[in-house]
Amino acid sequence: MPQKRLILSSPLLEIMTSRLCQQLIENHQDFSNSVVMGLQPRGIYFAERVITELREKTGQNIPLGHLDATFYRDDFRRRDSPLLPNKTSVPFLIEGKRVILIDDVLASGRMVRAAMDAMTAFGRPKMVELLVLIDRRYNRELPIEPDYVGMKVSTLESQRVKVEWKEQGFEADHIWMVD
Repeated sequence: MPQKRLILSSPLLEIMTSRLCQQLIENHQDFSNSVVMGLQPRGIYFAERVITELREKTGQNIPLGHLDATFYRDDFRRRDSPLLPNKTSVPFLIEGKRVILIDDVLASGRMVRAAMDAMTAFGRPKMVELLVLIDRRYNRELPIEPDYVGMKVSTLESQRVKVEWKEQGFEADHIWMVD
């Protein structure tokens, strides 16, 4: 039976989200040339929370998209069972825009690399920034580092971080370290 240890829940999650939003506001100011993209599957829940708070604080209607990078993964054809894609919804072009890519957990960096490849279908961004709730240090396989981090967590290869969102039907928001 896997063991799990709680590493984050409310209200700390709300405080962390607010801090990340303040950092985005400092760097993007009026968001006139910025868009937000949540990475499927769980990054979209965090992106929706971030965009809701940004819109409330700035009064700006910042575009939000959901990006699925399943078919851009370098291990797509190497798995025993096929990966099931999620819905991509990017109702805007990213040509010349500052893209804020949001995911819940950054581990190896491979999913972010795949997302950057997938983004090219919507134009060539001026800049891409990465915002993650959890940065799993010591698991990186590619030289990808987030620009905005909620929390850094030291993990072993055998461990994983599991994020449970209320929007997924869980009773409360929890982030677990699973052995």
